[in-house]
Amino acid sequence: MAKKKAVSTSAKSVDRASLKPEVRPTVSGSTAFAEAAECLKTIAHPVRLRMIQLLLTGRYTVGELAADCQIPDNVASEHLRLMQRCGFFTSERAGRRVYYQVAEPHLKQLMACIESRFLPQ
Repeated sequence: MAKKKAVSTSAKSVDRASLKPEVRPTVSGSTAFAEAAECLKTIAHPVRLRMIQLLLTGRYTVGELAADCQIPDNVASEHLRLMQRCGFFTSERAGRRVYYQVAEPHLKQLMACIESRFLPQ
């Protein structure tokens, strides 16, 4: 019978777990991710994505956005209110009309990613 070699565990052996940096979410990181998730959930709607796409090209009224999205004005207003609450849009009154425009510059990059993935040309 062949003798088995004893395997020594020297002090030089490397613990694989120690090679990976420990990544634990911080309280502030957890809060930031929770806020990001809420805002991403807000825009995760076909009508809202279309509104973002339109507003990235200029400012529009509720009625103009509603007409393009083929929804009632009150429904368009609700969509806009939700996205405005996340800081994506601002509104400006001009007489009787209220115009919406993009306030969050990162929406352009986000929409570019969505369009390149889901609306290939």
